[in-house]
Amino acid sequence: MDEIPAANANPTLRLHPNDDVVIARRQLLGGQQVPAEGIVVAGLVPVGHKVATRAIAAGAPVRRYDQIIGFATRAIRPGEHVHLHNLGIGEEQGAFSRDYAYCVDARPTVPVSRPATFRGIVRPDGRVATRNYVGILSTVNCSATVVRAIADRFRRELFPQALGEYANIDGVVALTHGAGCGMGAGEGLDVLRRTLGGYVRHANFGAVLLVGLGCEVNQISSLLGAQGLAESELFRNYAIQDAGGTAKAIANGVAMIREMLPAADRVERRDVPASHLVVGLQCGGSDGFSGITANPALGNAVDRLVAHGGTAILSETPEIYGAEHLLTRRAARREVGERLVERIRWWEDYTTRNRGEMNNNPSPGNKAGGLTTILEKSLGAVAKGGTTRLEAVYEYAERVDAKGLVFMDTPGYDPVSATGQVAGGANMIVFTTGRGSAYGCAPSPSLKLSTNSDLWRRQGDDIDIDCGAIAEGRADLQQVGERIFETMLETASGRRTKSEEFGYGQQEFGPWQIGAVM
Repeated sequence: MDEIPAANANPTLRLHPNDDVVIARRQLLGGQQVPAEGIVVAGLVPVGHKVATRAIAAGAPVRRYDQIIGFATRAIRPGEHVHLHNLGIGEEQGAFSRDYAYCVDARPTVPVSRPATFRGIVRPDGRVATRNYVGILSTVNCSATVVRAIADRFRRELFPQALGEYANIDGVVALTHGAGCGMGAGEGLDVLRRTLGGYVRHANFGAVLLVGLGCEVNQISSLLGAQGLAESELFRNYAIQDAGGTAKAIANGVAMIREMLPAADRVERRDVPASHLVVGLQCGGSDGFSGITANPALGNAVDRLVAHGGTAILSETPEIYGAEHLLTRRAARREVGERLVERIRWWEDYTTRNRGEMNNNPSPGNKAGGLTTILEKSLGAVAKGGTTRLEAVYEYAERVDAKGLVFMDTPGYDPVSATGQVAGGANMIVFTTGRGSAYGCAPSPSLKLSTNSDLWRRQGDDIDIDCGAIAEGRADLQQVGERIFETMLETASGRRTKSEEFGYGQQEFGPWQIGAVM
């Protein structure tokens, strides 16, 4: 852990022979020689940042991963730091065309002869859960306080006797949001209802209580009708106004949860095939190592999951922008690739009409970690999806019913993106980070992977797996990918993640709010 092996003492990493830049393994100082590249460093280059290996003319494309990550905004000398001051996409972006070459790289996955298993919870209708929570959802922001008050009555640290006899229930969680009224019929309301409907049906909920106000746009009856939901022994609902106000609504909710607890507790874990795993892929607080270590290692684990018959959901459309051609080439069918491009075009229009741009990413933290343009960030983010075929493309919170690697259209903002994935059926999230993002996702467990070992050493209480060993030469992608896959199976079997131990997951519920607030 403490030393970089002598064989890997090279201060930089070259990712492809055709690249114009290499990545600093550690901070580089002006005048330092990099013998493997035949350059002398010109000035300070922080760890994870890029340094030019050859002269690059102003306006010329700059390559990393043998892909264009931007264009030089001025002439760049060999050994010079390549970052915000001399690299952008700006006006030159129009000269950058991606060859979508639909399906040319698609290859079927060879299934394993002996599929892996995990200890899952099988619901009466055949759905398989990795956790067994009781969920309380709000239809509208106006019912959020009541929802949280009900859940607080069942928090283990405050009222341990409330759940003590129900050993098979992981907890009672409140999932609230800021929408549900002040909105008209249309895309925004449809997305909210699709999200809530997906959570009500989620396998990781043993029971659900839905609480409304009574006069909101997102009426309970309309929500149930639109989503084809009906009350049952383990799904109840009511409105605060019908209950007689706040105090009575809280008491009513507590009573309903108590009535549902015995039935929700009647579950047991048993061996089920890994094909029942649906994993949402996320990256947040990315850095210059994300596309070198954690993301491709997760991609290796995804390839293993797909070979075992499971499903992985790649998302964050603004963060695959500029790299979408790598996915269209892997589309199982032309219409799958075309649907992905259609979502890219929607985002271009969406950002334009909101007076934004697709290159609003990377974030300040991403840039401090070495990422310069959205093109560079996207190329690293796509690596989470491994190498298998892209089987389907879904809209936000749409139910995922395909096996293999799929794509869901979501924003890049991690809580909103993961909320859509969980609504679509993800029973686990795997989240890579280079800066130390704080995140969890009830009711689905969230594994955190660090892209660099400095983060692991500094913030290990928040990280489940350190992938920085790849950059330091202590492990390779295959070894780390295998470890991620095995940890996914252990987590699906009930092993708690770091984010679960800290109680993350309720405040991170964030349905995508599209459209005008009126």
